Amino acid sequence: MAALYTDRNFNKKAKIFVVGAGGIGCELLKNLVLTGFTNLHVIDLDTIDVSNLNRQFLFQRAHVGQSKAVCATNTVKLFNPAVNITTYHESVISPKFNAEFFKQFTVVMNALDNLAARTHVNRMCLAANVPLVESGTGGYKGQVQVIKKGKYECYECNQKKSDVKSYPGCTIRNTPSEPIHCIVWGKHLFNQLFGEPDPDQDVSPDTADPEAVAEAGAVAASSETETTRKSTRQWVENIDYNPDKILHKMFHDDILYLLTMDKLWKTRKPPVPLDLSQLQKIGEGSENGVYALKDQRPWSIQECVHVFRESVRSLSREYKSSGYLTWDKDDKPAMDFVTATANIRASIFSIEQKSKFDVKSMAGNIIPAIATTNAIIAGQIVLEGMKILREDWSKCTMSILQRRPTNRRKLIVPSPLEKPRESCYACAERPEVTVTLNTDTMTVGGFEERVLKKHLGMVAPDVEIEDGKGTIIISSEEGETEQNNDKTLGHFGVSNHSRLKCDDFLQEYELVVNILHSTLLSESRENPVEFTVSGSAAPVPVPPPSASALQTNKRLSEGTGSSSLTPRKRNREEIEVEDNDDLIVL
Repeated sequence: MAALYTDRNFNKKAKIFVVGAGGIGCELLKNLVLTGFTNLHVIDLDTIDVSNLNRQFLFQRAHVGQSKAVCATNTVKLFNPAVNITTYHESVISPKFNAEFFKQFTVVMNALDNLAARTHVNRMCLAANVPLVESGTGGYKGQVQVIKKGKYECYECNQKKSDVKSYPGCTIRNTPSEPIHCIVWGKHLFNQLFGEPDPDQDVSPDTADPEAVAEAGAVAASSETETTRKSTRQWVENIDYNPDKILHKMFHDDILYLLTMDKLWKTRKPPVPLDLSQLQKIGEGSENGVYALKDQRPWSIQECVHVFRESVRSLSREYKSSGYLTWDKDDKPAMDFVTATANIRASIFSIEQKSKFDVKSMAGNIIPAIATTNAIIAGQIVLEGMKILREDWSKCTMSILQRRPTNRRKLIVPSPLEKPRESCYACAERPEVTVTLNTDTMTVGGFEERVLKKHLGMVAPDVEIEDGKGTIIISSEEGETEQNNDKTLGHFGVSNHSRLKCDDFLQEYELVVNILHSTLLSESRENPVEFTVSGSAAPVPVPPPSASALQTNKRLSEGTGSSSLTPRKRNREEIEVEDNDDLIVL
């Protein structure tokens, strides 16, 4: 980086890419503009929800339903009309935002609340060799980290599991993508119906949203129950806590209303409203009923509806006699209510359903986002950015915001940055990992989705077996190797000590996966393990291809076998990747 960035001009010459315009992003954009930065790019796929207004101060009621990136840009320009800001109402995972795109920036600043998106931006900055300032908050805690390829450890060198959980209200109310989002929504609904109401825990879509103009939304918004309802609590009291009316309102009418917000479903799978008339009735009081079932398996939707009705009746009686209720995971009706509610909503949004046991373990430590935490962290991001622009690398630190002051009365504690970890599978010179799994049960599709994408953070992987034939079992091109998904890795000759070359052209990232075959991983019923991943391994001898693989390749060469193995070179220009709901930038 040229030494042009002095105290006077570094902010005017720098080109900054801000990823995320939510809680941290609003504070960050404000800080950058008021500090004198004049060339900014900001990206965010999300739209503004009413619940954002209490802490994302760049937005007003009139902005609800509009793009966060666009509205944040328009507001901060009022602070300095001369600032030049380019906005993108898109996903940062889009192929258009490739390494060449990232190379134009002086610094990238993350303001994300999504692990997968953080991982992707980290890899793009490594590929482009652009400094990244990573950040995150959870309740009263937060941290800021400077990442520089070859100099400091990257985001994936030493990932830590957060001990606090915070979730954006717009995700909870409108676009859930994970089971925990549905569980949080279920707890919010409990408070709206039986607990002490909190405006920040509203569970219904905003009926004042200007984008809800379609016929279905008009029907949902103008229904009799909606027009006469002043609050969720008053509405349920007026209908005397009728379970079927609550089910119809929350899981049918409100879902129809969400479907009218067209922009939400351009890159997401739309939800399917619950139709009670299509569900088979469950015999209440039967010895084989829901309550006799073990808590270790997910309930069917019919069972969830039955449990919902029973828990609403029980909780409403208790509420009428005792007043406000407090949700307690050890209270059976309260736990049943959240489990049933979360799983019905999960089914509507095509999300994996969880057992009561799982829901109970997940519904614990949920802490809301806090505006002052976001403000402090955003300030630290800019300070670290200034150090980068002045090339004061020795002064860059990891800043950790504590919940309580230290003995020296400090809330922000600096920590020296570490060198890149040699075994990191993201920034090592030759990344390798060892994956232990059962090759006789792990399918190709499961390996792609759960190992490569979910665990290792790839977006569009191609996988080639290092068997001397250049055979590909996973292709990023749609439909090319789809027939392999249900077949096991062992079917293609992948066994103990096999090596797989995994290549993600979108991230410009290559990884060698060493396979260790084990049949002992999933023996424990209480804590089953499908696979384990360890860091860069010592070189593993590459054995000759197995007999089954050789036979398969012989059939291919003779033109008589299946085309599921495709020995050919990949073309970067051909790849098209659709946005993944789990990777949306919020």
